[in-house]
Amino acid sequence: MPGKLYIVGTPIGNLEDITLRALRILKESDVIACEDTRTTKKLLSRYGIEKPLISYHEHNETTRAEEIAALLAEGKNVALVTDAGTPGISDPGYRAVKLASERGMEVLPIPGPSAAVAALSVSGLPTSGFLFLGFPPRTQKALGEFLTRVKDYPKRSFFTNHRTASGKRSAPCWIFLATGTSRSEGRLLSSTKRRSGVRSLKL
Repeated sequence: MPGKLYIVGTPIGNLEDITLRALRILKESDVIACEDTRTTKKLLSRYGIEKPLISYHEHNETTRAEEIAALLAEGKNVALVTDAGTPGISDPGYRAVKLASERGMEVLPIPGPSAAVAALSVSGLPTSGFLFLGFPPRTQKALGEFLTRVKDYPKRSFFTNHRTASGKRSAPCWIFLATGTSRSEGRLLSSTKRRSGVRSLKL
């Protein structure tokens, strides 16, 4: 009987933000596939979990997806995690899920913390609808074009960013594109003003 592939949400900064179910699945799985084994080891060590680890990241996703499918075919249960958040959401995971699903194997979500929802909840912006855009381009020109393209989207839009508008490296933060406004509508946790209608929130 094929094993199960668990897509496990992990903490987005505070190791205490993990569910009891996620901990149980990590303890019971035969193998844990992780974006960075060093990061995952810190989480597992915190909760006294010792399991075989294999790396699964953007550079080896295609080959590792095949290896994970092979493990599932052998009847092994595999937990897939990333460094923070949910696999497949602006993180590696899509190929393993797609391949396992295509081969008729069971893929189960283990919900966890969501950086997108956490940031939105304290933004002060209307929350009846929003659009998650993932990571924006890194170069200044491409970022400018990206912001111009999405500024008139009908919903409140937000997306993750790890660089300043000049392309220089910055601390991880959330950029809110507050459509139709030129001032912050939410709790401004960062002093950085990107441009009219755009504000950042540190998590």
